[in-house]
Amino acid sequence: MYELLTDPFYEIIKQYDRCVIEYCLMKDDAPYRKMLSHREAVLFAMLRLVDQSLEDKRAAEIRWGKAVADDLCPWAYDMDKAKATPIDTAAFLHAPEIRRIDRNGCRFYDCGRNSYPDEAGRIPYWYAFLEPPHGTRYTPDDFRKVNAALFPKGSEALAAYEWTTDWSDYFDDGHEWWGAACWSVYDGRLNRYAVLFASATD
Repeated sequence: MYELLTDPFYEIIKQYDRCVIEYCLMKDDAPYRKMLSHREAVLFAMLRLVDQSLEDKRAAEIRWGKAVADDLCPWAYDMDKAKATPIDTAAFLHAPEIRRIDRNGCRFYDCGRNSYPDEAGRIPYWYAFLEPPHGTRYTPDDFRKVNAALFPKGSEALAAYEWTTDWSDYFDDGHEWWGAACWSVYDGRLNRYAVLFASATD
């Protein structure tokens, strides 16, 4: 498995600098094996985050010294604890419409629920994109634009899973109150995977 580092999607998502979702696009030369392939994609994406956290630690040591850097740990993970549930891709990619915005700037959507995480601790993809802890001015049209770049051949050949978030301390911040999420999507038309992580706090 290898990351598609030059995929045009990464240039699109750079325009959304307040987005808290970590996206990783990758390809595998091995045949698609459903859940097993998704698990390998999620592990690959987590290892990418671990490598980034090690780079951040090295940079912090150079900039602020070893005492500060020692407080930064690479993300720990245990993929054996990660459990996945197949999800409907149309529901996953649904972009709600904004019904109204109150005087405090809070947006109310047409999806019947405006506060997350839900009782099971889950957040939907649209919420992770549009409603991070510190807010954004991103609109449902922005969400659709990002997804059009992420899945340029459409959504008809997608297979998606939602993963539990109890298997890595990467998700700990999100567990405080805002929410945490992990999704993997296989695009059969492009034979590639997208893994999305979300975890944030104030």
